[in-house]
Amino acid sequence: MTRHYSALNLAREGLSGHKGWARAWTSPEPKKRYDVVIVGGGGHGLATAYYLAKTHGITNVAVIEKGWLGGGNTGRNTTVVRSNYFFPESVALYEMSLNLYEELSKELNYNVMLSQRGMLMLCHTPAEMEMSARLVNAMQLNGTDAELLDTEGVRKIMPIYNFSPDSRFPALGGALQPRGGTARHDAVAWGYARAASALGVDIIQQCEVTDFLIEGGACRGVKTTQGEIRADRVGLAVAGHSSQMAEKAGFRLPVTSYALQACVSEPVKPILDIAVHCAGSGSYASQSDKGEIVIGGGLDRVPSYGQRGTLPTLEHVIAGILEMFPAFRQLKLMRQWGGIVDVVPDSSPLIGPSPLPNLFLNCGWGTGGFKAIPAGGTLLAHLLATGQHHDISRPFDLDRFATGRLIDEAAGSGIAH
Repeated sequence: MTRHYSALNLAREGLSGHKGWARAWTSPEPKKRYDVVIVGGGGHGLATAYYLAKTHGITNVAVIEKGWLGGGNTGRNTTVVRSNYFFPESVALYEMSLNLYEELSKELNYNVMLSQRGMLMLCHTPAEMEMSARLVNAMQLNGTDAELLDTEGVRKIMPIYNFSPDSRFPALGGALQPRGGTARHDAVAWGYARAASALGVDIIQQCEVTDFLIEGGACRGVKTTQGEIRADRVGLAVAGHSSQMAEKAGFRLPVTSYALQACVSEPVKPILDIAVHCAGSGSYASQSDKGEIVIGGGLDRVPSYGQRGTLPTLEHVIAGILEMFPAFRQLKLMRQWGGIVDVVPDSSPLIGPSPLPNLFLNCGWGTGGFKAIPAGGTLLAHLLATGQHHDISRPFDLDRFATGRLIDEAAGSGIAH
């Protein structure tokens, strides 16, 4: 049943400490056994639980999170959603996710604030224009939306860009995906959590997985700070901590974790109505619904598990943004943060069975994890429910590093690696 609150009721709840509000999801004590345990309470873990229950009818599921829901990369990204990738396998994956995003608010009965304002990848040299033309052609051949703009096309949709003759990054044109844009990161996590909980999934917070239960050479559950929890199958969706968890399970992953940094300005009136990326500097920006300018850039090249920023990286990112938008010089920065991204050598994700039987992987998204949440959840749920790959996840199996079938999307990631 949906509750409607008047202004008086809202004020009363605020003053009383929200004692009259029903919980959006339950937080029970863990059971001793589940059909499936999912390690990681971010977007991918919560989406996996939801699709296990909704699509496959498996509701005896636990999502285990050592902190709070969405406290990792899901709450620390720059909220961009897009499917403007080059290879057919990548477009199929990210287009699946974008299609799901387009119906997600209705699906979950929760407003994820999807804003398809467009995603523009700028070009600054003739060589970049040639590559963008190839990208646009590939995207159109692969069945997704794409347009190649010239300088005037960029000026029309983004007049505040620095078009001066002596600009360091002249806008010769760009690749535009009109259906790209942004979504509200915490709303995506909360929407999936509420919907999964309503279907019977247990969401267990403040519960750290310390090891895996391995019997007969297979994973039989997890050891946690709240005791042992057995399961027929375990899904691993812990983003930047994937390599650490794999070590506990007794194998190594081709994953290196780095801090990806971002920041937001003070809120201002609407001035930037598109998400834009500058290939020259690696910086990118969009404007939030609150009016903040959300800014991101390339990786700090020092491997790290720390969720914090560094001044040199911030200076580099801000320098690129100010070259693109001189008017932003007068803005004040409000917050800076870092997220831990799990980068794989070919900049494509790892989806599939792990070397330890009954343990399945959803990791290696690098800088593309948020945009892939609905697809990542769908595909991991399929693996956990059937033990078999979905057609879209098959190319991203760990075995590609043995067969040489790499999907090199370093350019598609859009930032410096």
